Amino acid sequence: MNVDDLVAIDVHTHAEVSSQGHSSLDDDLHDASSAYFKVEGKRKPTLEETAAYYRERNMAAVIFTVDAESATGTPPVPNEEVAEAAAANADVLIPFASIDPFRGRAGVRQARRLVEEYGVKGFKFHPSIQGFFPNDRAVAYDLYEVIEETGAIALFHTGQTGIGAGVPGGGGIRLKYSNPLHVDDVAADFPHLKIILAHPSFPWQDEALAVATHKPGVHIDLSGWSPKYFPPQLVQYANTLLKDKVLFGSDFPVLTPDRWLADFDKLTIKEEVRPKILKENAARLLGLTTP
Repeated sequence: MNVDDLVAIDVHTHAEVSSQGHSSLDDDLHDASSAYFKVEGKRKPTLEETAAYYRERNMAAVIFTVDAESATGTPPVPNEEVAEAAAANADVLIPFASIDPFRGRAGVRQARRLVEEYGVKGFKFHPSIQGFFPNDRAVAYDLYEVIEETGAIALFHTGQTGIGAGVPGGGGIRLKYSNPLHVDDVAADFPHLKIILAHPSFPWQDEALAVATHKPGVHIDLSGWSPKYFPPQLVQYANTLLKDKVLFGSDFPVLTPDRWLADFDKLTIKEEVRPKILKENAARLLGLTTP
């Protein structure tokens, strides 16, 4: 990967379909999220199509599945398949993985193997879909220990989710799990763990800003929202106290980088901060450049 030539690094993209055509979400949740995000056109690009999409735009993308099989009964796109696709498209794709915290010791062993044998750089958690509090020691702490030890990144969905929105009962998905204050405990208990709080954390934006300001290892990605809807305090902190800890993310394919970047161009971000958000902060956090 030639980082110097990249326009941007998108730290939040989804592998939504396997090579066998299998999706990590059932049809009801998938269709509801498409309606929530007003997705037009093809929603389920293959891994190769995603690589080609980002290559055309001279961007890199962090890509992952979401493993919530214990809660949903639906197996994820295999982590190994995502990592192998990233290895085959190493000029544009950066592999993250996802492990259901309820897999226990088997999940811990899998996490280590994915880092050591497949080159996975981080792990995506979606507490609302997976149905756990991030600070539940009995459920997730052994997994965080391996992630911290291997130098990988833990990326947590925070705030409201479009998954289940509009489905009766929200599809059984509970928003309470994704308050970023639960991740504050994780950052305190694992002081060397690199953490990303995904999304503007509605309705807990101030909590996310407080955690990222207070804990050195905590970053914020800006995925899942068009920049024109960013809360003013998020823009203020991105321009000042958190200028080295805020990251471009789109949430592709539900929100495209084309739309996100077009709206970001209109945002009142300082010119010296823009390259940090679009690429430099992510390159440093991912270890793609020297500190």
